[in-house]
Amino acid sequence: MIDLFYRALPLLEKAVVVTLGLGFSAFFFGCVLGLLVALARISPFRPLRWLAFSYVSIFRGTPLLIQILLIYFGLPSYGIVIGPIPAALMALSLFAAAYLSENFRSGIMAVDKGQWEAAWAMGMGYWKTLFRVILPQAFRIALPPMGSRLIGLMKDTSLASTVTVVELTRVADQIGATTFRYMEMFLMVGAIYWFINQILTILQTMLESRLSRRYQ
Repeated sequence: MIDLFYRALPLLEKAVVVTLGLGFSAFFFGCVLGLLVALARISPFRPLRWLAFSYVSIFRGTPLLIQILLIYFGLPSYGIVIGPIPAALMALSLFAAAYLSENFRSGIMAVDKGQWEAAWAMGMGYWKTLFRVILPQAFRIALPPMGSRLIGLMKDTSLASTVTVVELTRVADQIGATTFRYMEMFLMVGAIYWFINQILTILQTMLESRLSRRYQ
């Protein structure tokens, strides 16, 4: 297996960069869009709430693989051509936003209503209260599921291989096809995914501990 590892190393190095780039970028865009969707879900305007609910329902209720294929192979039928990496990033971001919006929404709803009332009594407006008082507390509450979503995204990047994105799974398949050593290649790539996610888990635990000490 060592000889195979050194043979695949140049491709694996590039694939790790693509995998990490897809995962972190999709998480960032998913957080931004997810927060907007979460705010729409708790909005007093019913059409906005229904629009946000429909978005979450569609993207949580359909497989990520189907979403990737629709964006990459389906949109060109309507004259919209997107490259493999942008298509995978768009699908991963939209998919992540649906789940992250629920994480944000549950975090916001978990903050005691007295926090809103106290901020308003001090003359703070809605948006100032939201960003200075509510969201910092909601973030601490939502951090564990958000960390799980990031870890899940790192694994979900493997689906990008279906649209020719050369990430870890694609490299394993390509080298496995040329060497007929599929078992060793997929075990190797599986170990890389595990290592990446273990680091993320440790960082998440450290961040949770630090935030817990601040609020004790």
